[in-house]
Amino acid sequence: MKRTRRTASVLCLLGAFGAAAAIAQQRSAVEEIERYRAALSDGNPAELWEARGEALWKEKRGPKNASLERCDLGLGPGIVKGAYTVLPRYFADTDKVEDLESRLVTCMVSLQGLTPEQAKKDPFGGPGKKVPMDALVAYVASESRGMKMNVAASHPKEREAYELGKTIFFYRGGTHDFGCVTCHGADAKRIRLQDLPNLTATADAQRAYGGWPAYRVSQGEVRSFQWRLNDCFRQQRFPELEFVSPASIALTMYLAKNANGGVFDAPSIKR
Repeated sequence: MKRTRRTASVLCLLGAFGAAAAIAQQRSAVEEIERYRAALSDGNPAELWEARGEALWKEKRGPKNASLERCDLGLGPGIVKGAYTVLPRYFADTDKVEDLESRLVTCMVSLQGLTPEQAKKDPFGGPGKKVPMDALVAYVASESRGMKMNVAASHPKEREAYELGKTIFFYRGGTHDFGCVTCHGADAKRIRLQDLPNLTATADAQRAYGGWPAYRVSQGEVRSFQWRLNDCFRQQRFPELEFVSPASIALTMYLAKNANGGVFDAPSIKR
């Protein structure tokens, strides 16, 4: 009996040591990833997208042979600095709540004369495929780096979008009964080595939203927030989230407003 108790005690200790070692290993891996990001931060490859986006912003394109330099992103025609921090927001000229990507589509149509289909074509780049939207998003977002998020949500349609986005965030369904809340509704969750921010907590929401758009090291591409939401829907086995759809803008509104007060620091570097 005593031998059995001693054996059980030894096994418990070994289990505890094993668990502690696993946690230490996980922490070490996360710390190494953070060191890797820090090492790249001085030469963030997203700067190439930012430069290309600035050139596209000023380039005359489309049937009207016009640039986007008179595009109103929420702070007045042509004002880019700080614009990302107030988006999504309501725009009277379209009578809609728009995020950055949908507002760029609006300006491409109204200023440059593109059709909505042309403006929304190929929204996400990939290996060997560079698209205007990724570059424009990187440029505009970079002009708000270091500023605090300040999404108002004071207009009735902004409040409506926020509540719809909240509903989408907590909705669970599909083949796996997943939702945004599955991965991002509690503390200390992870997928493999990836820490998952709790987007219902202010600090995590500020840090997570403030890091997008981002350069994905694993893909060698800059990815927008619309891409991030689209990819999350894919992983949830949901139907595809249509680019700049009302649902995508509403979900962005919910997450952006929850990040208010946080310092925007993007395009950042992600794994």
